[in-house]
Amino acid sequence: MPRRRKAASQIVNGREPVLATMTESMNPYQLAMQNFEKAADVLELDEDARASVRSPERILMVNVPVLMDNGHVKCFEGYRVQHSTARGPAKGGIRYHPGVTLDEVKALATWMTWKCAVVNIPYGGGKGGVTCNPKEMTIHEIERLTRRYTTAIQPIIGPNMDIPAPDVYTNSQIMAWIMDTYSMTCGYMVPGVVTGKPLCLGGSQGRNEATARGVFHTVECACQYLKLRLKGAKAVVQGFGNAGAISAHLLDGAQADVIAVSDSQGCIHDKDGLHVPKLMMHKERTGSVKGFPGSEPITPEELLALECDILIPAALENVIHGQNAGAIRAKIVAEAANGPVTPEADSILDDLGVFLIPDILCNAGGVTVSYYEWVQNQQHLTWDLTEVNTRLESVMYRSFHEVLDMHQERKINMRTAANALAISRVVEATRIRGLYP
Repeated sequence: MPRRRKAASQIVNGREPVLATMTESMNPYQLAMQNFEKAADVLELDEDARASVRSPERILMVNVPVLMDNGHVKCFEGYRVQHSTARGPAKGGIRYHPGVTLDEVKALATWMTWKCAVVNIPYGGGKGGVTCNPKEMTIHEIERLTRRYTTAIQPIIGPNMDIPAPDVYTNSQIMAWIMDTYSMTCGYMVPGVVTGKPLCLGGSQGRNEATARGVFHTVECACQYLKLRLKGAKAVVQGFGNAGAISAHLLDGAQADVIAVSDSQGCIHDKDGLHVPKLMMHKERTGSVKGFPGSEPITPEELLALECDILIPAALENVIHGQNAGAIRAKIVAEAANGPVTPEADSILDDLGVFLIPDILCNAGGVTVSYYEWVQNQQHLTWDLTEVNTRLESVMYRSFHEVLDMHQERKINMRTAANALAISRVVEATRIRGLYP
């Protein structure tokens, strides 16, 4: 056992950006590659094997001209990256954010490959994004942006090729527009081209809370392993978007005490535990957690440094880095976001005895239920919520213990164990398929 230490609000989905910045010099793709090489060293992969799975298979950059409400045309830059299709169609979200870059999208596509492999679903990894600020756009401008972007990437997406999903500042409505645009050019409805759709258009029960439910199940597993009671445990959630808010709600339902949360506008703290259902209503009503009655404001740095049992970073990448990791006082860090902890911070957390649940495992509930949605679409079936949640719980528990087994057998940290397990599966599929021609 490791050592332990004494809005356009209607269009927001996925992870909530927070008041934190990256201070390390490497960009997300360099960080992803550093973690890849570390896991590849553990597996003792030769250079041929590494080269076959390291780099993206396909990168598409598109210009997205949009007629704005003021009558002028504004051009945005969009991307779709397919990192791997060795184990199945590419799968991954689309984000609308002013900070979207090609290297960020490449990193996210790479993580999606490992994420799908670590939970052993038959997908590869993809990701997309448009560099824009949807908070400064009207809903009509966002629709026109979405339809034009869809048309631009249409040659490489499809239910058997690449299946997008919601991510930062995209949601089920945007997925509906993507599906409709794709379907109109095909001449018939193709619900399987995206996941995360509204239920009335072939969406799956349980998809909206799937990422958070996966986080909750892996936290349960970690608590069992560490012999830590979830009831009464102190939890901090950084990023109160979809994943963070529902994770907090599930923890609250298990009688954990959520003592602090944050979003893009502020951070709040209550040492006795926040009333999470009321906080969710406050956020829905005001657009922020800031000013929640009975709470006190704190800084982002203070939030990360709070003494707690469970810290859930549910925002953007690189928020825990070499300059602040030493202040972490959590027993468990559960990565609901993609890449919230840098490699330098990983080493520091290891030295502190923090048990980390890596992103490709912790937040894989979303892509798992996306897979269920796609299966239902392809087979023209509908599963009820109980079936979806039961299947998800089984996958998350099995996957956690497979990663934990590698962690214990190889005496490596949980991130490297998860990456090694995932990479070994992708390498095996690539080797057995061989090279064509």
